[in-house]
Amino acid sequence: MSDQPGPKGLTHTAVMDWLTRFAATVRSVEPELTALDQKAGDGDFGANLVTGMDGVRRALETLVAGAGSGGNGRRGPDVPLDAAARVFLDDVGGTSGPLFGLLFQELADALGMAADPPGTAALALGTAAGAAAIQRVGEAEVGDKTMVDALVPAARALASCEPTADPAHALHVAAVAAHRGARSTTGLRARRGRASYTGDHARGVPDPGALAVALLFASAHAELTSLDRLPAS
Repeated sequence: MSDQPGPKGLTHTAVMDWLTRFAATVRSVEPELTALDQKAGDGDFGANLVTGMDGVRRALETLVAGAGSGGNGRRGPDVPLDAAARVFLDDVGGTSGPLFGLLFQELADALGMAADPPGTAALALGTAAGAAAIQRVGEAEVGDKTMVDALVPAARALASCEPTADPAHALHVAAVAAHRGARSTTGLRARRGRASYTGDHARGVPDPGALAVALLFASAHAELTSLDRLPAS
């Protein structure tokens, strides 16, 4: 696991690094996510997430190249998240691709509209808006065994932090809450998403999408090499 520190402020560079670590994390844990999805879904979640984050990594490299060549593009913290949103909304298949796209887009919008520099308050606003958008589209509630089971607790955890709290601390708190939410799906019977078609066969398996949400927040601090690296406290 990398020992790189998480973002001290939500700068363009900090968000670029966060998404780059998430891309590396996704590639590392893809076999675990795929194995879980083969039991609880149709088995393509891990591959779709890797495809999406590989696309995001290429989009981030394009941003860096543009800056290095003297491009006049904005360098706000919302720019990398907006690029990630476009990749997932336009290019990633499966049920989860557009949903992650919505989350990235709401985070981008919140950071883009916040006072400079955006911090924990903007993270809380964007995560809550992302959760609400995903719930509107997917019609899922907490307890339905979907990514919502991790995202809603993460949003609540961020909202409980002081608005002026260090974003690195707030993101860790969100990662812990998301991980607990993801693990809580293990004993549930899926009522939404592809896993709902498997009936009781998905019992005993945590929802891969919920785990991916936890991985996203945890990657703000460090690259993870296994689901076992998700923070518990």
